[in-house]
Amino acid sequence: MPPVHTGAPVTTGASTPSSPAAPEAHAPGRPGYRRMSLALFAAGLATFALLYSTQALLPAISDGFGVTAGQASWTVSAATGTLALFVLPLSALSERFGRTRMMTVSMVVAVGVGLLVPFAPNLEWLVVLRAVQGAAIAGIPASAMAYLAEEVKPKALVGAIGLFVAGNSIGGMSGRLVTGWAAQAWGWRGGLLAVGVMALACAVAFLALLPRARFFRPASLNPRAVGRTVAGHLRDPLLLRLYGIGALFMTVFGAVYTVIGYRLVDEPFSLGQGVIGSIFLIYLVGTVSSAAAGQLVARTGRRGALYLAVTTTALGLLLSLADSLAAILAGLVLITAGFFAGHAVASAAVSRTATSGRAQASALYQSAYYLGSSAGGTLGALAYHSAGWAATVGIALLAVLGVVSITLYGSHAARAQRRHGALAAAR
Repeated sequence: MPPVHTGAPVTTGASTPSSPAAPEAHAPGRPGYRRMSLALFAAGLATFALLYSTQALLPAISDGFGVTAGQASWTVSAATGTLALFVLPLSALSERFGRTRMMTVSMVVAVGVGLLVPFAPNLEWLVVLRAVQGAAIAGIPASAMAYLAEEVKPKALVGAIGLFVAGNSIGGMSGRLVTGWAAQAWGWRGGLLAVGVMALACAVAFLALLPRARFFRPASLNPRAVGRTVAGHLRDPLLLRLYGIGALFMTVFGAVYTVIGYRLVDEPFSLGQGVIGSIFLIYLVGTVSSAAAGQLVARTGRRGALYLAVTTTALGLLLSLADSLAAILAGLVLITAGFFAGHAVASAAVSRTATSGRAQASALYQSAYYLGSSAGGTLGALAYHSAGWAATVGIALLAVLGVVSITLYGSHAARAQRRHGALAAAR
């Protein structure tokens, strides 16, 4: 098991006769791995269900408060924006107080606020509550990634993170599905209350199942030390590329899924709120692609997997331009599969690249990722309001081009480094 950032020794494997048996890292088939996977799956499900709970309801919220798509989109962007701002400081607290404690507190607060959100009296209060909820959720993703990096065998890490991301995709799907049909029956407030109750059930499962951390070593809360760790990560070219890839992938996803409800409720489709919510069953594709990311990397390498993910996403965006519901659905399938595969590959690469300060490394990735979500949701909604779906797709394709450029640069840098190493060895 790689060392944690404090430098405290972590021992796995057999113990000596004079010492008690040392704990072994979790791996498939070992006790605790299934409980850990189910607990973090529940956490991922609750996180995405709460974080994007208003996204499928944006047309109904626009009608209810008499606001534009751009104004209503702030109910999503406020949550993802505060998550991006708070994920780094909360990850620093997790280095001192523990991954499991941070995830537990964050989950309880996020669910509690989620049960208050349906009763917001106006758009301003709804945005404020969503901002608070996003800040609370911020303690979960980076802490979960660091927890997995410390508690799971390195060879099983991509698969374990893939399962956590799969929980995100199921949460995104079920949250929208539940809110869509509940809103059709009881209005958008009823939809938000339904997803809050669902998240409460997930929180109970998480608290009951999560195994205690066995390899975590607390660090002191030293702002200068944290600053040095963060600065070190920001000087790492590979980590910077991975942060950029995560942000740009999420810009695509945020733009598409923030706006798709408006497109489908308008002519010529005129779909009901429940049917639009059912569109998010496509998230099941993301569950499969993220869980399979480990096998994809093993076959094609990290950059090969990213090229495949970004090509799939771009094809989906182009297909969604057709004025055909079947083509739009097929496009969403490709976009979702490409996004979740790319996200799982990039986030796992961050955890493996950072051999110290993993929580901060994951937090920086999450910050970039959710800033991309905020930018994509807001820019996508503004583009749609001004020039229609083609403009939203244009924003997303620019982000796709950014991912391709970063990955190509990474391939060039890797080849140059190999040539330099070969020349140095020859001398």
